[in-house]
Amino acid sequence: MEVEFLILADAAQAVGGKLYMLGGGWDVLTINTGFPSQHPFAIGLGLSVPWNETNQRHSITVEITDEDGQQAALMTGQLEVGRPPGLPAGQAQRVVIALNGVLGIEKPGNFVIVAKVEDQEAQRIQFRIVPGPSVAVPS
Repeated sequence: MEVEFLILADAAQAVGGKLYMLGGGWDVLTINTGFPSQHPFAIGLGLSVPWNETNQRHSITVEITDEDGQQAALMTGQLEVGRPPGLPAGQAQRVVIALNGVLGIEKPGNFVIVAKVEDQEAQRIQFRIVPGPSVAVPS
């Protein structure tokens, strides 16, 4: 199975094989309320499931860590995709998943999101959290 895309957003929904996002595609989050802070976020995940991996259960993990390697969020689950009637032999299937949560932010810095399939890293993206102009940065 392949991770085709991993996108940060303010909110997301997966409905009928489509991914609906609000405020999607950011890589910098400005916090204007001071630290520590809580901020809602979403991750849009697109997976391509090959024909020969359908009708099998797969584990998926998405982890967010800060620049010190501390875990900020962890989402795990399992996925099993069947073959619908009429699917041409050998055809891969795309699955979209929307993950929504609240990120606890202790301080500004760099973060990484890693998506794993069967405990193997499949994709990673980075983002930054910065203080707004009127927020004092903790020392």
